[in-house]
Amino acid sequence: MAETTDPKAKPAAKKKKAKPPKLEDKPFKEFIEKHFLPDVQTALTDNGIKDMSLKFVETNIPVKGLESQVCWQIQGSWFNNQRQFILYFVDADIKGQKAWSFATDGSPHSTLESFMIDERRVTLALLVSYVLQRLDAQKWLALN
Repeated sequence: MAETTDPKAKPAAKKKKAKPPKLEDKPFKEFIEKHFLPDVQTALTDNGIKDMSLKFVETNIPVKGLESQVCWQIQGSWFNNQRQFILYFVDADIKGQKAWSFATDGSPHSTLESFMIDERRVTLALLVSYVLQRLDAQKWLALN
């Protein structure tokens, strides 16, 4: 018996290609080292900061009273180490709790401030933008 094909039958559904994970869904360390740090460095260079040193380390919080707490940090310094900032990832997760501190002229970091507390979605572009926004608020990017 010969098989007949039904002209009304739908063709088999094509399998969708698996989408690569979003940058923000990559493992924390990979995201920071391969995406965030290079983008921050580029953004700072584009804003005229040529001697920026950025480090990604897991160490104690250098704010008096919090020294016993350890977390992942982005430590930035430039202008012969006279300007410093630290972005803290308290939960080792870009979507988790984050904080910020800064110091000038060799003084210690004295205040820990919240960072991106109102954002529901955290993207690479938004993280970089917030870093620039904080530095600009200190009038470290442009005199305004």
